[in-house]
Amino acid sequence: MRTQARPLAAFSLTVVTALAVSACGGGEDTTAEAAAGSDEVTVTHAQGETAVPVDPQRVVVFDVGVLSTLDSLGVEVAGVPEATYPESLAAYSGDEYAKVGSLFEPDYEAVNAVEPDLIIVGGRSAAVYPELAEIAPTIDLTVDNQDFLASFEERVTTLAEVFGEEDAVADRLAALDQRVAEVRAAAEGAGDALFVMTNAGEVSAYGPDTRFGLVYDELGLTPTDEGLTAADHGDAISFEYIADEDPDILLVLDRDAAIGESGQAAQQVLDNELVRGTTAWQNDDVHYLDSSVWYIAPNGLPSVEQMVEEVATAVA
Repeated sequence: MRTQARPLAAFSLTVVTALAVSACGGGEDTTAEAAAGSDEVTVTHAQGETAVPVDPQRVVVFDVGVLSTLDSLGVEVAGVPEATYPESLAAYSGDEYAKVGSLFEPDYEAVNAVEPDLIIVGGRSAAVYPELAEIAPTIDLTVDNQDFLASFEERVTTLAEVFGEEDAVADRLAALDQRVAEVRAAAEGAGDALFVMTNAGEVSAYGPDTRFGLVYDELGLTPTDEGLTAADHGDAISFEYIADEDPDILLVLDRDAAIGESGQAAQQVLDNELVRGTTAWQNDDVHYLDSSVWYIAPNGLPSVEQMVEEVATAVA
C-alpha cells in the first residue's frame, strides 16, 4: 500500500483537498477519512491542467518512457500499448497487462474496459489527448527537447508527486544532476562530436535543439556541425559528409535495432573507407548507443540515467 503523496512542488502541482466537516465540528478521524477519500492533484502538463486522484490505482500509460519511470519506482499499471519494449520492460508485452492500442492509435474500447482513473500520454501519443481525456483524467507528459533536462525533471517530479514517490525521485534527480555536471566538465577537453542515426542503410545527423540535443545542450559536447537543423528526423547525410566533418567522437544510434527491424546493423553501415578514415574511427571513439533507450524511451528516468552514463564513457 502506497503512502499518500506529500505536499506538491509549487511549480507543477497543487493539492486540492475537500474536507467534509460539519458545522458543529467533526472529529479528527472523520476529517482524515474525508481528506483521504477526496484528495486530488491538479497537474500542469503539456496540454493544460488536469485534476487527477492522488495515488491512482488503475493507470493506462501510452508512453514507454513514462512506463519505464513508473516501473523503476514500483508503480503498477493496468493498461499499456502494443509496442516494441526495451528488454528491461519486456514483461509489459505479456498478457498480464491489458493492451489498449498502439503508441499512436488507442483502442478506445479497450481503454474504456480498463476503467482507468488516470491516463498518461506523451510524445508519440500526445495527438490523441483530447479523445482520451473524454474517458478519464488524462495528462500529457511530453518533454520539451529544446529544454530537455529541465522539462524532463519537471515531468518526472509530476509522476513522483502523483504516486507518492517524492523522496526516491528527488534523490535520483540530485544524483543525476551531479553526474551531468561531471560529464560537462569532462566534455570540455574531449573534442567535437557528431550524433548520427542509421535507418535502413541510410544515415541522419542530429545537432543541438533536436530530440538528441541532450548530448550538446546539457552534456556539453561540442557539435562538429553547428548548421544542422532541428528537424525531428534529423538531416540526411552521406559518408562523404562524415569524412569531411571528421568528428573526434561519433555517437551512433541504430533505429532498426530499436524497433526490431531486420537489416544492416549500424556497425556494418558505417564500416567503409570514408568513415574508417575519421579521427573518431582511428581513435576508437565510435560509440554505439543503446538504441532502445535513446529512441523508444528517451524520457524515462532510468533511460536518462543510462544515456548520461553512455556519454560519460564517450568523453572519458
